[in-house]
Amino acid sequence: MGEKALSWRDRPRRAGGGDAELGLLDRLLGRQRTGRARAASSADLDHLEQWAAARSGVEAFIEPRTMVTEMTVLLVAHDGEWTRRRVDSAHGARRLAKRLRIPIYDVALIGYPQRMRDYTARQRERE
Repeated sequence: MGEKALSWRDRPRRAGGGDAELGLLDRLLGRQRTGRARAASSADLDHLEQWAAARSGVEAFIEPRTMVTEMTVLLVAHDGEWTRRRVDSAHGARRLAKRLRIPIYDVALIGYPQRMRDYTARQRERE
């Protein structure tokens, strides 16, 4: 027969003990998800700096925070090769781009570059 809807008390919980979903009321009351994704680290920034220094035509793209990951910055080289790492904020991503002397864009406004999609498709074909 039909299944009965679960009440909020019966919803599945995450391994860390937090709710599987964080509701609007939780956000308004200042409650935070448990098991949040880790923040950016100096290793993330080191990787981005080294990656950009080893390639030409690199551009940066800020990716917004999602339910799964914190804010990230995507670096895309001239041939479409790419890498992604966490950043602390959009301001931090812009500081990084300024230090690396590369242009930076907001992926939510302009989307992903076609050369990145082409590169990813080529890599899939090779596998």
